[in-house]
Order: sequence, then C-alpha cells, then structure tokens
Amino acid sequence: MPHRRTVSDVMTEEVITLRTDTPLHEVAALLDANDIAAAPVVDDEGVPVGVVSASDVLRHETGMPDPQGRDGNDEHAWDKARARTAGALMSSPVFTASPDWTVPRAARELRSRHVKQLPVVGDHGRLTGIVSRSDLLDTFIRSDAEIRGEVERDVLGRILGLEKDAVAVDVRDGAVTLRGHVPDPRLVPVVVGLCQGVDGVVAVDARLVAVRAG
Repeated sequence: MPHRRTVSDVMTEEVITLRTDTPLHEVAALLDANDIAAAPVVDDEGVPVGVVSASDVLRHETGMPDPQGRDGNDEHAWDKARARTAGALMSSPVFTASPDWTVPRAARELRSRHVKQLPVVGDHGRLTGIVSRSDLLDTFIRSDAEIRGEVERDVLGRILGLEKDAVAVDVRDGAVTLRGHVPDPRLVPVVVGLCQGVDGVVAVDARLVAVRAG
C-alpha cells in the first residue's frame, strides 16, 4: 500500500511547554514570542497534564470567565480568571494524539474535540510533539508533481508492477486521470482505490482498458 502519512510525519517536534508553576506573565510572553495559540503543560516526567491557550490568558487579563463574559456563575471559570500560574489556568484533562494515528484520524479528533491542536505522546505518555490543524492541512496541499510521482512510483510501479508506459498519469489540482491499459479488468477498481488512498488526491478518473497478454 502507498505510505499513508501519520501524525509523526507531520507533527512539530520542538514544542514550547509550560510547567504548572509557570507564572502567567511568563505564559503570556512565551505564547506571544513564539506566535502560538496554546502550549501544553507538562509534569516532571514530561507528561502533558493540561493546555493553556491564548484565550485562557485573555480571560485572566479581563478578569472574566471568558472573553465574552459567559458562564459568569461558573465558580470553576471564575477560579481560572483569578489564576496566577499555568496550573491554575490550564484546561484539563488534556486530549492527546498518538504518533501512529493517520492524518484523517487526527483531523477527526481535532474536529470532534473542538480544538486547534493536540499534544502527541509516546508509549509512556511523555510529550513527543504537537499536531495542529495547519499541520494536517499541509498534508493535503501537495503539488500535482508530488502526487503524480507517488502514483507512478508506488501505485503503478512498486505495488502493481505495471510496465512503465502502460498507464499515463495526469494530475491537475489533485484530480488524477489515468489513461492506458491493464492486464486484467479486475485491476481497474484496485488501481482507483490505491490512487484514492494517496495523500492529496481529490478525485480519480480511470480511463483504463483491460488488455490480456498473449
């Protein structure tokens, strides 16, 4: 099968982290200096225990439970508004991703959790990176040349073992058009399915004819 990129392929490995006792003025400075929307809070073992976002900092600075002043009767929200450290301000528990998740799975988790990024943890729960919506989006923004190369090299060549000139591949804006012949009609849906599995492919038009050898 073509290599399906995983979270480990697209995540950012150098992560700005916070400790539970990090003062809020340092939190705000780190977020601003690194132009990031949020940062994970880790314990002494490097395990994520929460996340502090720029909106959390805004709640603190405004003295409100949230930027619009909602949930005003929520005591926990007011406690966060009065916080002085990352540990008191952070959102917890923290949702995390695994390095071996596929990109579509990570995208579904981001959407279902209504978050913009997920800390990535290894086997022992320690932070190994962070994956964001933009990281996942970049996976699908591939040049037509990259897609064509993977289809020709991996799908038609390495996996199916077709002759180099058997199928011509054209890619425009992620839409793959295949023209040529295959040795068995049963291969047509296989070729289509494999091409659809290539990252960045948005559609496959298979104009293939089955021509049996001999």
